[in-house]
Amino acid sequence: MSNLEKRARHWAIRWHGDQVRKYTGEPYWRHPEAVAALVKTVPHTQEMIAAAYMHDVIEDTPCTEAQMRAEFGDAVTDLVMWLTDASKHSDGNRQARKLIDRAHTAAALPQAKTIKLADLIDNSKSILVRDPEFAVTYLREKRLLLDEALREGDPTLWRIADEICANAQSRG
Repeated sequence: MSNLEKRARHWAIRWHGDQVRKYTGEPYWRHPEAVAALVKTVPHTQEMIAAAYMHDVIEDTPCTEAQMRAEFGDAVTDLVMWLTDASKHSDGNRQARKLIDRAHTAAALPQAKTIKLADLIDNSKSILVRDPEFAVTYLREKRLLLDEALREGDPTLWRIADEICANAQSRG
């Protein structure tokens, strides 16, 4: 494990603190750890691994972009910002917010799209097993994300995510 990865893992654990996963109750930081592990299975950089660990920190904790930039610099923080939802609750209903977020992701760097694919894969597994009713909505949104925004991400992860969405559609 590189020094950058160790720092990012520590940072994610620190900022996510006592947060837990919605369906499992396990420490939240296990999700970014799983995302980083998936990213490691395809061509990647150390900055991508660091961003994978921290992909939800800005969105889900009091950590600011400025704090992250001061600690990790532009390359890592830029990736995290591409992975952070652009929409706010004031932007309208879920459908309107997801449209904003898809447009944001579509403009992202291919490296950020690879991390987003890993995030989608890890989240989908949990949601499919533990909330099949919500999974219908969630995977319909992810199908749009795959088709409209994530084609430039890693092709192996894209195929895995595509298969998850296709299998869910065939069941539902």
